[in-house]
Amino acid sequence: MSTLACAVAAEIIIKKSRFIGHIIPVPHRAAAQALIAQFRQQHPEARHLCWALLAGGESGMSDDGEPSGTAGRPIMQVLQHKHLDGVLAVVIRYFGGIKLGAGGLTRAYTEAIATAMLQAEFITPIQWHHIQLAVPFAEENRVRHYLAQHGGEISQLQYSTREVILDVQLNALDSSAQLLALQQLCRGQARITASTSGL
Repeated sequence: MSTLACAVAAEIIIKKSRFIGHIIPVPHRAAAQALIAQFRQQHPEARHLCWALLAGGESGMSDDGEPSGTAGRPIMQVLQHKHLDGVLAVVIRYFGGIKLGAGGLTRAYTEAIATAMLQAEFITPIQWHHIQLAVPFAEENRVRHYLAQHGGEISQLQYSTREVILDVQLNALDSSAQLLALQQLCRGQARITASTSGL
């Protein structure tokens, strides 16, 4: 799954109606709803503000008064076709006085988002493997140096009477190899006390 590096927008005109498409990276539904509210304030004269959100289990869509299935669904399908996640797509429509019919609306909303998508730069978020690693005091500097050289990060340190406990983030793609290297570096004296994965 990918997301956008930054927000993109495009405007098209079809039979005198303006369709302004925005695609924005968002972390969750609450952020998406806040952006939708902002767009409503910025475009009080717009007839419709239709959207689709891909955000894991918080995904959703709205036709905002357009005939059912003619706006939110085609917007969503453009996002799904690109295998995106963590993305809000909004199309603001200013009605031009000419009705487009269900097929025309579906094509217009699809085109508005597809046109904005032409400017998009995609990124794949790094999946992190979070571990808690306990090492003897004598190994702390070696571990710090290794992590600095290999893109790992230490988020927290705790000192007990016998050892240092480091909360470490490793790139999930090569975390197994890095853990093995850390074990070898510490001559088998490193212990993993907790492990989780996520973005």
